Amino acid sequence: MLISNLEIVPGRQVLKHLGLVQGSTVRAKHVGRDIMAGLKNIFGGELVGYTELLNESREESLGRMLEQARAVGANAVLNVRFTTSSVAQGAAELFAYGTAVILDDEA
Repeated sequence: MLISNLEIVPGRQVLKHLGLVQGSTVRAKHVGRDIMAGLKNIFGGELVGYTELLNESREESLGRMLEQARAVGANAVLNVRFTTSSVAQGAAELFAYGTAVILDDEA
């Protein structure tokens, strides 16, 4: 499945718009990661635990969006975006969304 943050795919034509598809995950911070983050705030450096958490969250939300796109018969998702929001103390949602389409066959 083709995934793009563009509204169009150069050289391809959108045959049918299938609508919005989305995927999300809500993740909470891990106490062990918080302890390491506190130390990094003192000494500086990348918060590796949080970087890993966000990467996992992006992959999970993207995967859920693609499942929805496959379910409606899409062969591409265009104009893909990610957003985050705080849903509770120490927990955040990572949300992926885009437009499911059917593209013509590659020339």
